[in-house]
Amino acid sequence: MDNRFRSTPGPVTRWALAVACAVVAVTAGCSQGSEEARPSPTTETLTSEQLARSGGAATVFNDGAGAFEQPVPGLTGEERRRFAVGNSLFNRNWVTAPASTTGRDGLGPIFNAQSCSSCHFRDGRGQPPADVDDPVRGLLVRLSVMEDGEPVPHPELGDQFQDRSVRGVDPEGSVRISTTEEPGTFVDGTRYSLAVPTYELVDPTGKVIEDIMISPRVAPGVFGTGLLEGIPQEDLSAAEDPDDADGDGISGRVHWVTGADGEKVVGRFGWKAAVPTVEAQGSGAFNGDMGLTSTLNPDQPCTSAQAECNAQPNGGEPEVDDDQMATVTFYTRTLAVPARRAVREADTDRGEAAFGRIGCSSCHTPQQRTGPDPVAALSEQTIRPYTDLLLHDMGPALADDRPDRDASGREWRTAPLWGVGLVPTVNDHTRYLHDGRARNLTEAVMWHGGEAQAARDRFAKLSTADRRALLSFLESL
Repeated sequence: MDNRFRSTPGPVTRWALAVACAVVAVTAGCSQGSEEARPSPTTETLTSEQLARSGGAATVFNDGAGAFEQPVPGLTGEERRRFAVGNSLFNRNWVTAPASTTGRDGLGPIFNAQSCSSCHFRDGRGQPPADVDDPVRGLLVRLSVMEDGEPVPHPELGDQFQDRSVRGVDPEGSVRISTTEEPGTFVDGTRYSLAVPTYELVDPTGKVIEDIMISPRVAPGVFGTGLLEGIPQEDLSAAEDPDDADGDGISGRVHWVTGADGEKVVGRFGWKAAVPTVEAQGSGAFNGDMGLTSTLNPDQPCTSAQAECNAQPNGGEPEVDDDQMATVTFYTRTLAVPARRAVREADTDRGEAAFGRIGCSSCHTPQQRTGPDPVAALSEQTIRPYTDLLLHDMGPALADDRPDRDASGREWRTAPLWGVGLVPTVNDHTRYLHDGRARNLTEAVMWHGGEAQAARDRFAKLSTADRRALLSFLESL
């Protein structure tokens, strides 16, 4: 067999993959069906190369620190130049306006980060800060209050909490995170513990902000988004079962949102699938995370109550022009997916069987197909992202109790699992789930409830060997 499809990691990589496995299992546990063995979708007819190519033609064989920041293969010379410019914009540190560098001024007045890569380091996932002075940027907090029975932005703070600001403007405050340990024991006697987080928002005077709904979220990886955007809307809609008509305990549903033209479209991106396109996701991040305006988000993130914020000069109207936005969108759409590793090895085959048997693949759909796309590597590809992109009720333990458009406080989009085994290698941490509360993949699995409760319970009952094999499978993705 071609050595590209075999595992050759050293001890650190193997440890990193093990941690990533838990995440996969966590996000994969989505079935409350019977306790009978449930076979995973067959892979026996697929070759090792087909299994390894998680992104189809958009796959790269790179398992190093740069695994998430590679362009899809086959770009034309002009497309490669555009990708390089987009990469530069993605990594650019924006500055306060007015500045002599007019192409990158307009930061703030209130913000969370100075660049896209501040949160998406090497195009990967962020992690929660260790404390309020931690310079690591990877966690943001969405905000709401209830008005006439409906969630609306906070009248003074808006819909996102900005903990940084330009000179002359106060930041909105800081986030305090405390945890308590919740120990548990697997059926085989192995012990584990979950760190239960508590979040407090503190204003600049040190006062805790009360009577507000919050949703802490870490930045997800941005590779493979062009492929996820290319999955036909009708395929995602056909997979939903909001009333659990088949009685399998899974009631995933599409998050229908309003598109740029006012029509109802499928939400695909963000932890609640509240964003329909890569462009909309990028524009929203420029605005909410960095305080930069664009055609899609023309207003500064200041509320009418924030006089100092509103009085600041801007960096143009818009601050991110249409060409810059299109270039960054092209860059993120054409980030490749790293190949799966350790394909067809005994341990990963055993783990894949367990993954299907306990019900993980009910939500983490192994295979999808993309439609036509101008970029050849994204067009009509068979891909293996391990997600249905649907909303699922994940139970009270993971609930943020904050509605997001049509998603309830208990619903979350099924997270793609491709690349999960490389998070420790690329991003130097092992934090998973929507707010990074899980410190390893095992914890990630054990946090699941709701539609995933039965799969989570089956995971807890696995033999030591099967549980380790399942984690090895996840680490290979």
